[in-house]
Amino acid sequence: MTNNSTSSTQHCTLKNTIRKTVFWQRLMTSLALAMSIALLIILTNFQSSAILVTSSSSSSSSSTLPTSPPSPKPHPLPPTLAQWQDSTNSGDYFSQVTQIQVGYLVWSQFPVRVYVEPPQAVNTKQAEQWVNSVLQAVQEWNVYLPLAIVEQPTDADITIVRKAPPLQTSPNSKIPRARSAQTTYEFYVSKNNLLSHRFTILLSPSQTGQYLLAATRHEFGHALGIWGHSPLPSDALYFSQVRNPPPISPRDLNTLKRVYEQPTSLGWSVQEKSVSIPLK
Repeated sequence: MTNNSTSSTQHCTLKNTIRKTVFWQRLMTSLALAMSIALLIILTNFQSSAILVTSSSSSSSSSTLPTSPPSPKPHPLPPTLAQWQDSTNSGDYFSQVTQIQVGYLVWSQFPVRVYVEPPQAVNTKQAEQWVNSVLQAVQEWNVYLPLAIVEQPTDADITIVRKAPPLQTSPNSKIPRARSAQTTYEFYVSKNNLLSHRFTILLSPSQTGQYLLAATRHEFGHALGIWGHSPLPSDALYFSQVRNPPPISPRDLNTLKRVYEQPTSLGWSVQEKSVSIPLK
């Protein structure tokens, strides 16, 4: 009788153990499935694309416009851009470029000064590779607009930093999306009383190789004045990253040239600078 009782007890214990094991296995399977679905949603919403963000900090005097900005007028085309001719008649995407409060974001003083901040959180070899890729993209644009690398950030018109851009929440989704890059601008009145602007470009540390080169090339196009995106993946300013990033295209250059033919308040003398209003 005792043996039967012991056997029955052991059998019950074994069944309970199996039930618990099955329960935990099912639970872990359910959790794994839930995590996979969540990860899929996140990856689906992750878009490694450049996002245009306008600096509009009302607490900073450099992000304000004078009450009477200069009347928009076109500047002469820089010789390097004036000489550009598209023999392929590829067209442009000028209609996608946004005109802001001051007109178009063109530069009138050349060379445009560029500061590339050396990465701090990587080893020397990685830092050199990152800087070289960034400088390569700058050099590509330098063929069409005069650019100069400066050693001090205070001297720069465009600053490029290896830093993850803040997450962005899509209007149609509450799930934050990571971004590969971000470009922002701000206005200020220069010492010689000209309405001026400066740009900051953030490049995600996750970008390497050809994707870093493509992201820099893309963002730099924004900083040079193409404040918009191309609808074609064959252009450097295409709205999203592609598997095989294209070089600067004739359409990119045609668009840039048209931008520089437009009127702007930037680079012209400010009559009133004692009172300023924040950007909206």
